[in-house]
Order: sequence, then C-alpha cells, then structure tokens
Amino acid sequence: MSRVKGGVSWRNTPPGTVTFGASAMEVETGLWRSMRPVLDLEKCVSCLKCWVQCPDASIMTDEDARVCGINEYFCKGCGVCQAVCPAGAISMRPESDFSDCGKVCEPDKVMQLVKNTGMVGELVGS
Repeated sequence: MSRVKGGVSWRNTPPGTVTFGASAMEVETGLWRSMRPVLDLEKCVSCLKCWVQCPDASIMTDEDARVCGINEYFCKGCGVCQAVCPAGAISMRPESDFSDCGKVCEPDKVMQLVKNTGMVGELVGS
C-alpha cells in the first residue's frame, strides 16, 4: 500500500465531500513493486529510451543527461525500461532477492534532485 505525507487517506474523508489526490512527488509507490530493475552502468549507452518510456519518471539522469540510476521511491517494477533498452543494461529481478526491501529515496531528496537537474513540474521525477 502506498504512503502519503501527513497520513491523508480517502478513509479520513467524510461522506459527501471531495478529497484531493496526492502529488506523484508525495506517494511512495515503489512499495507496490514485486520486481526490481537493476541497471548495469557498464552496458548503458544513455540512449534515454528508458527515461522517455518510464511511466513513473523513475530513471535518474545526471547533469550531462546520462542515465545514472533508478529511483526506487517511484518505480513500480513494470519492466518497460528493460523492454526498451537496446543495450540490455536493465534486468528485472524479484524484490525478494534484495535485503534492503523498502529502502527508497526520501521525497525531499528526490525534490532536491529534480531542482538540481533543472527538471520542472511534479510529474517529472528524478
């Protein structure tokens, strides 16, 4: 289940009222993942196909617009990045293979990365 800052939930909304959805920068959607992408930077050619196709904006880039990692805070493990990678630099592995399950980037750190790389908008993650 996802977590939202401040504990806001649809369950807390009184009947007959409207609740506003959370921003993509506030919901820890990476907890839904059962498969984790693993990036091999040695194979990566930074074609950015994974960055363009990622539905969760989980592919991180550096100041030179080169792929530098995958933000597990947002990644849901859909495997699109693996499917579009022409170099075979991304592989999907079961989440149970990792001992750091649940260890993800903090939202404030993600926002700082977004600001530092010049990306704008809440829908663009770093």
